[in-house]
Amino acid sequence: MYTTLIEPSELAELLQRVHLGPPPIGARVSLVDCRFDLSRPDWGATAYAAGHIPGAVYAHLDHDLSGPVTPESGRHPLPSREACAATLGRLGVDASAQVVAYDQGNGAYAARLWWLLRWMGHSRVAVLNGGFAAWQQAALPVSTAPVSPRRAAGASRDSLRCAPVARLANFERAPADGAATAAAVTTAELQGMVGAGDLSSARRALVDARGADRFAGQNETIDPVAGHIPGARNHPFTRNLAAGGHFLGAAELREQWLRTLDGRPPETVIAMCGSGVTACHNLLALEVAGLPGACLYAGSWSEWIRDPRRPIAVGP
Repeated sequence: MYTTLIEPSELAELLQRVHLGPPPIGARVSLVDCRFDLSRPDWGATAYAAGHIPGAVYAHLDHDLSGPVTPESGRHPLPSREACAATLGRLGVDASAQVVAYDQGNGAYAARLWWLLRWMGHSRVAVLNGGFAAWQQAALPVSTAPVSPRRAAGASRDSLRCAPVARLANFERAPADGAATAAAVTTAELQGMVGAGDLSSARRALVDARGADRFAGQNETIDPVAGHIPGARNHPFTRNLAAGGHFLGAAELREQWLRTLDGRPPETVIAMCGSGVTACHNLLALEVAGLPGACLYAGSWSEWIRDPRRPIAVGP
């Protein structure tokens, strides 16, 4: 079972075993392509059509991995649990599946699906380390054939070779089992923590995954208000990465994160970013580093600034 990261060679071997026989040798694998570009929302679907890992279905950040935007929400609000379960079923994910999510490379968007599945109680989910770029670099199979979960029963496997065919599934939220526990903090809850001074004590550590310039209130090109939440500390998600978009090793990640935590237990961490997406990358890095227990502020900066009465800070 893979619960954090999976290497391209490991995924290729896993997919090959799917076709060797019935479970447990042929246990189901659900591949989900999460490629996306904030500035070009349709790019991911276009890239998927041009080539994807055989058997993968496509999940759009705005439509599949987020709920509807409202005047009070951030740019990528959490979907309801019911809507999330329906989407996962449509993507071919059920409780028996080993899910592997991937994006173009660094895992920034795939980590969102990783977190959502854990939030739904599903621990058998991993992010492809290095993403589609690493898969291509390893000269592994690529397909242009669309995969429809609804057509899986009659689909041919001839062109898939080392990949499963997705199918329409019934995803039911599982009880949290400890290995798949993910929690979210609301804006109202965080506002109470800020007012109580929790972020300036050892009780909570609010960690912002945006780049240092945006955190400081400089070069803000995405949201209409610049700065950060008072008391937050900055740990850009790019610090989790080595060359080529691969995650750093567990020991190096742990060393970096212990510096950011500055003596606070990992379960005190609330991860945030601009809209609750790259914050999931930090949560995944913490898990890889053996520092579990952090939670997500899903609304993040884009929701916090919806109310001009909420305090903001600028500077490092």
